[in-house]
Amino acid sequence: MTSDIGIVTSDVLELLETCFRAGWTDGLPVIPPTALRVAEFVEHSGRKSGDLIAEIPPLGGAATVEKIAANAVMAGCVPEHMPVLIAALEAATDPAMNIGGIQCSTHMASPLMILHGPIRNELGINSGANTFGQGVRANATLGRALKLALVNIGGSRPGETDKATLGQPGKFSFCIGENEEASPWPGLHVDRGLRSTDSAVTLYGAEGPQNINNQAADNPFDILKTVASMMTNLGSNHIFIQGESFVVLCPEHAQIIASSGWTKADVQHFLFQNATRGHAEIKAGGIHGRNTQNYTTWPRWVDRDDPDSRIPVARRVTDIVVIVAGGPGRHSAYLPGWGTRSVTRKIEI
Repeated sequence: MTSDIGIVTSDVLELLETCFRAGWTDGLPVIPPTALRVAEFVEHSGRKSGDLIAEIPPLGGAATVEKIAANAVMAGCVPEHMPVLIAALEAATDPAMNIGGIQCSTHMASPLMILHGPIRNELGINSGANTFGQGVRANATLGRALKLALVNIGGSRPGETDKATLGQPGKFSFCIGENEEASPWPGLHVDRGLRSTDSAVTLYGAEGPQNINNQAADNPFDILKTVASMMTNLGSNHIFIQGESFVVLCPEHAQIIASSGWTKADVQHFLFQNATRGHAEIKAGGIHGRNTQNYTTWPRWVDRDDPDSRIPVARRVTDIVVIVAGGPGRHSAYLPGWGTRSVTRKIEI
């Protein structure tokens, strides 16, 4: 996307075709970024149009406020979304997340945006039923705007710099809210040092959500054994790379667990101890096959010479991140990651 933002024509279909020809879309129609509309978004950001927010890999494109605004317009956002997108791109380009690796990998990971705090209700973010699904403008357009910016400014184009073997629907839009009202525990942004009254955004390089169905359990042990069983897929990056992984508990599962006095830290410790696979199983397949002797991402206490060693999905307890989201029903989810870290940023409004 060039720095010359703004299209001059009154024909709607021609505007759309211009965006397609310019390569600015995700394959779906976009709202043309006219100069007037882009200026409105820039003004609402409280920044100058040329202010540099980030340089986005893999091509190092300059994400100025004006370019972020143009992608927000195309995605169908409203001007009030600009502070969220600015914070999200700051989080995405934090070195801890390694967005350049995620953007170019053959893996299917895509940045998941999670909103926390008052901003969820102010913007109408869906944190409840069908939070990963369709139907809510704020979720759909914010997630899409982030992805458009990563492609249009960062240059991660399918088959060129984006080498994903299969990809996933989250590459169109991937945005949820944390259901803090239904959670028995503090939100993730509070865990990371912010106040509950702060608005924040977390970016995490995630695979698509994997459903965890447990309708009958009435205690933490049985619920979390089901969760642990979903976390130990031999094909997952986490048996090898051991970055962060996210568990999204539905409110009903979270309330059952908390009613027994369990804290979020208790959940993390249980999963760290129980989401493991045997060394002999891992040698038979998975991401690294039989060559397991030299992989140093495993904790030092793992005996690499013992075929009966149990390998955890995370190097540290805190690398298993737990949030609460969704609506009624006993379906939770596990989101394996790419192998890097998530980043949380306060949203300055």
